[in-house]
Amino acid sequence: MRKASSLIKAVAVVTMLSMTLGLLAACAPAPAPEEEAPEAEAPGGQIDEILQRGVLKVGLDIFVPWAFKDKDGNLVGFEIDVANKLAEDMGVEVEFVPTEWSGLIPAMLTGKFDVIIGGMGIRTERALKVNFSIPYEWSGMDCVVSQDMLPGVTSLEELNSEDVIIAVRLGTTAVMAAEKFAPNAELHQFDTDEAVIQDVLNGNAHASFSSSPTPAFWASDYPDVLYRPLGGEYFTNEPSAFAVRKGDPDTLFFFNSWIRENEDWLQDRSDYWYGTKDWEYLLGE
Repeated sequence: MRKASSLIKAVAVVTMLSMTLGLLAACAPAPAPEEEAPEAEAPGGQIDEILQRGVLKVGLDIFVPWAFKDKDGNLVGFEIDVANKLAEDMGVEVEFVPTEWSGLIPAMLTGKFDVIIGGMGIRTERALKVNFSIPYEWSGMDCVVSQDMLPGVTSLEELNSEDVIIAVRLGTTAVMAAEKFAPNAELHQFDTDEAVIQDVLNGNAHASFSSSPTPAFWASDYPDVLYRPLGGEYFTNEPSAFAVRKGDPDTLFFFNSWIRENEDWLQDRSDYWYGTKDWEYLLGE
């Protein structure tokens, strides 16, 4: 009898423990269902903003024949052709934002436009502030000298004198070229090309440095006043690139792809605008 009683008690204890565990399990909160990780959105950067807006905003300065107004007040030039085709290939409109050269990078960094397409040379100090695309055009530094004020010059060394004044455009690679190749010369700096060459024509400066093809055009326009002392040879080789804000690899990748895809077209437009003056009728002069 004692054995049976003990067995019954043991079974009762086991039964009670099982019921207790069952109740605890029933009262325990159900595990939260596993949430699916949200799909990462592919960053589109400035390109997506441009497509959504439907307008590509382009910053540039006025240089003949890079970008200038024709006789009817329309913007024309190599950079205008480039920006128009880029916008067309993107399926958007283009809005030009003319800006003084020295203010182009600050204006873009504050969001006034999306990209600089204006013959901007790739320079280390500029690359600290913006990212550059691969080159879409190549230029070189050239110069003209006044026949009356400084005849017979055949080298840059002859311009490297305290007695020589060189006119250049403010904020351009011409300033850096003059400081590098003629550090002893005095510089006159101006906001426009017109003011630069007028300084030489007026007899206030002996020479002027500028990116090609501008000096060649100046010498052609004023053959009795100006000459090119280096015989048409460039003394620097300058790649020009699109400039964009930093931190946007998608936009940079797109622009690089577009430039590679349009190399032949870009060369054709460069030959027209920089290798000829067939466009001169647009000035209406």
